[in-house]
Amino acid sequence: MPTRASPSWHRCSSVAAALLAAIFTVGCSSLPKDVERPISTALQTPQATSLGSLLTPRPPASPNDPTASAFLLLNTPEEAFTSRLALVRQAQKTLDLQYYAIHVDASSERLLRGVVGAARRGVRVRILLDDFHSTGRNALVMRMAFEPNIEMRMFNPVAGSRGSALGRMWGSLTDFARVQQRMHNKLFLADNAMGVTGGRNLGDAYFGNSESGNFVDMDVLAAGPIVREMSRSFDSYWNNERAYPVQSLITREELANIRAQVLDDDGSNAPRIGGEPPGADGTPAATSQTTAAAASAPAMPNESAARNSGSRPRPPDGEPRPALGGPTREQRERIAREQPMDLAQADFVWAPAVLMVDKPTKIPLDDAAAAGAAGTAARAEAAAPAANPATRAAAAAAASTQLATSPSLPASSRATSTAARAGQARNSNSNSNSSNGDGDGGSNATRSPGETPAAPNSAEGVPPGTPGAVPTVSSGDTVVDGLLKLMGITRSDLLIISPYFVPGDDMKAAFAQARSRGVRVRILTNSLASNDAPIAHVGYARHREELLRMGIELYEMRSEASGLGSAFGSSGGSGTGESRAMLHSKVMVIDGRLLVIGSMNLDLRSQLQNTEIALLIRSPGLSREAAGQIEAAMRRNAWRLEHDQQGGLVWRAPQGSGLQDATHDPDTSLGLRMLLKLLGPLAPDHLL
Repeated sequence: MPTRASPSWHRCSSVAAALLAAIFTVGCSSLPKDVERPISTALQTPQATSLGSLLTPRPPASPNDPTASAFLLLNTPEEAFTSRLALVRQAQKTLDLQYYAIHVDASSERLLRGVVGAARRGVRVRILLDDFHSTGRNALVMRMAFEPNIEMRMFNPVAGSRGSALGRMWGSLTDFARVQQRMHNKLFLADNAMGVTGGRNLGDAYFGNSESGNFVDMDVLAAGPIVREMSRSFDSYWNNERAYPVQSLITREELANIRAQVLDDDGSNAPRIGGEPPGADGTPAATSQTTAAAASAPAMPNESAARNSGSRPRPPDGEPRPALGGPTREQRERIAREQPMDLAQADFVWAPAVLMVDKPTKIPLDDAAAAGAAGTAARAEAAAPAANPATRAAAAAAASTQLATSPSLPASSRATSTAARAGQARNSNSNSNSSNGDGDGGSNATRSPGETPAAPNSAEGVPPGTPGAVPTVSSGDTVVDGLLKLMGITRSDLLIISPYFVPGDDMKAAFAQARSRGVRVRILTNSLASNDAPIAHVGYARHREELLRMGIELYEMRSEASGLGSAFGSSGGSGTGESRAMLHSKVMVIDGRLLVIGSMNLDLRSQLQNTEIALLIRSPGLSREAAGQIEAAMRRNAWRLEHDQQGGLVWRAPQGSGLQDATHDPDTSLGLRMLLKLLGPLAPDHLL
């Protein structure tokens, strides 16, 4: 009598068949050639819009410096979400969005339906999204490209199927070096007059609306001259050969098939991204309609348990996976109740600032894009000189140093004049891509007068921008390199939040030099329990004892969210019942007067591979506000690492927590600790 194959065999054979299909599909796929990329630039007259005139005239207490800009810290998920809602609602001419990840969930649905509404009232919309996470349910955000008055481009795309993670996995393996390097920048710009940057991507986990854990993050809302620099940065990426129009990568019919597959695979309620009319102001039509639609959606077996367990696989970088079944009715109701921030009543602080931005050339071109790079770059420069980035990372780093040490010189003057010298001072290991026609140029390192030139790196390793290779040494011209230069001028106090903290040799050297000058250095990062990418913790853990011996104060965040509302904004989730919090803020406070907020981590991935963006703001008031929240979080919600009398590590419990000190990574299983201990030697720092 024949035996029946077991269900596990069927599952394995199905996975194998899918993998073979993905391999075949990707193996036969490549990125399109001769892609049309119409050149476009930011609005040139932002002062003529409502947002552009909102903060004029300035209040009497604002600085006399005409180049100063206005800033508002966005500490809580509610502030982060409602400020973006306000920008969408009040935009009159343009909306420009640049993100590493946009998750198709309740929060993004609300925001993007508003964006569709803005486009339908005549606002020109440009959306630039890194391609890595655009598979399965998240691929459906690409439907935005087929809406009238909306353009969407994917940065550094991966060839092959978008219907499953398996296809993307194989595509990553076949082009490993380039796929490792991602556009990590985050911008949300309206009318070239106001904009948001910081650590948050778009999705429920960033706005306190996830049921499987929420991120603790920080953004800043900016207005004034600095927004022009943010828009120039956007334009330089938008018009770059690495940005592919969605229509060149996927058809409307293919997206419809992916949508049908998503609904069939998890029985979810339909994602509401693109193709569906929003309300009159671009927001969801009515809470009652939202509730009714969500209530009528088919439920998944054990859906609640699957959501709350956080058992769905995550990508290596820890970005959340879409929940089984899509957003719940409660999530959609909760996000529908949020109202746009009243920007006219917001308590902005005026201060000089500098924007630090990595160049798109940090990521090498694929062969198809390289073929037409020079022509596209030439057209971009001829059509819109203002679109060329005026704030290259090295130039901005020099400007930032002057911002910190020479108060009399306006920040924007420094950024412009320093950038103007960028073509005159080149690092000896420049990554110029002239051989492959990349007209955007290589990695130009700018020196201030009297500064010692950096030693060549070419003999020591692979610099960023090298085709076909994962970089292992810095060019000296990145946002993170700029932060290391700022550490070099720190006088007394350096306060850092870096959720993923993997210090390379030059970072450790910067810390050691700061300590030798008597600088107090405090760093808050994720604990193993709160880290959404546990493998990244390996690269930090191997350096802990060395950092402690330097005299650096290390704090690791607890994974529980209790008390975070008062200590450091909030991770949100108060309505979800979820207790897990994950640190995601990227912040530096220098000497109590300089504040850096951006997309970068202090790790080798941010320094060598990903492109990043950061704002440096000279404001004692904003610095005190941020430092006060960070210090409260360190006291109440973080373990402090120390050496015990025998030289081993001990985790001191947070004040008032009632917890006991620990002698191993708190709130983690022995199995996880042993697994990471085994994997550690196999995971080089520059890939974590």
